[in-house]
Amino acid sequence: MASWIIKIALMAMSILIETTEGKKDKVLYCSACRAIVDELNYSISQIDPKKTINVGAFRLKPDGSLTDKKVPLARSETNLSELLDGVCGSMSDYALHVDPDTKKKLYKRFAPRSSDAGDFPDFNNFKFDGPGGSNALQFACESIVEEFEDDIISLFAKETDHVVDKLCNEVSDHCKGTKFQSDEL
Repeated sequence: MASWIIKIALMAMSILIETTEGKKDKVLYCSACRAIVDELNYSISQIDPKKTINVGAFRLKPDGSLTDKKVPLARSETNLSELLDGVCGSMSDYALHVDPDTKKKLYKRFAPRSSDAGDFPDFNNFKFDGPGGSNALQFACESIVEEFEDDIISLFAKETDHVVDKLCNEVSDHCKGTKFQSDEL
C-alpha cells in the first residue's frame, strides 16, 4: 500500500513539474533577438570607419618589436562587448506591433532615432503595455545576450551578411520555424 502511495505522489510531482516549467514566448524572444541585431547594426554604423584600435598580445618579440595589429574599432571585440553591455537598455523603445492585415504580432521600434528626423511610425498598430511590456522584452534581450554573447560578438566581428538570420534562426533558434522568420524589423 505504501509503495502505491509513493508511486502516485511521484507521478503527481512529475506532472506538476512539467506544467510549471515556463515556455518561452516565441514572439517575445524572436523580437528581442532581432532587436539586438538591429540596435548593434545601428550602433556600429554610427562609429567612424576610419577609427582603429590596437589589438594583440602587447608582448615584445626577441627583436624588440610588438606583435599587435590595428583593426577597425567598429567591429573590434572590445567595442562589440561594450555595445552588448548597453544594447538591452534600448528595449524600452520597442512595443508590440500588430499588423492590421495579417494580425501578425512582433515587437518593433516605435521611437525614432536621432538620425530619423520626423520618421514616425503609425502608432495605431502598436500595443503599449506600459513598463511591463518593455521589461519583458528587456529580460528576453538580457537572456539572449547572456547565453549567446560569444556567438553575437563573433558574428558581428566577421561582418557576416544576414546576421539576423544566422543569429536568430540558426544559432539561437528563437525565430526558427516562425512566420516572421525572414521579415525585417
